[in-house]
Amino acid sequence: MKCKITRNAAKVIQRELAEGEGRKLRVCVTHAHGDHVHYGLELDDPKETDEVVMTDKGIEVLLDKNDPWLDGVKIDYLYFPQEGFVITNPSRGNHGHH
Repeated sequence: MKCKITRNAAKVIQRELAEGEGRKLRVCVTHAHGDHVHYGLELDDPKETDEVVMTDKGIEVLLDKNDPWLDGVKIDYLYFPQEGFVITNPSRGNHGHH
């Protein structure tokens, strides 16, 4: 499985992980409908169905290996027009929110 984290997102995530009491970053599907899904982030402990993916930013990400929507996710952090995380999966044709 693959996960990409942009430089902006990595800075914010590293601050959160420092306060996360040893937990890892999990990307999850929060809502699925039709041919696309919405993603979320949380700090969590690894589960039996997880794959721990090491990103090029040195951040370990938990992905449920049974969920094909998670393979290839990209985590970004935008400051404009609204500050916050944006999670997409270009490999699944999901390039942003609708």
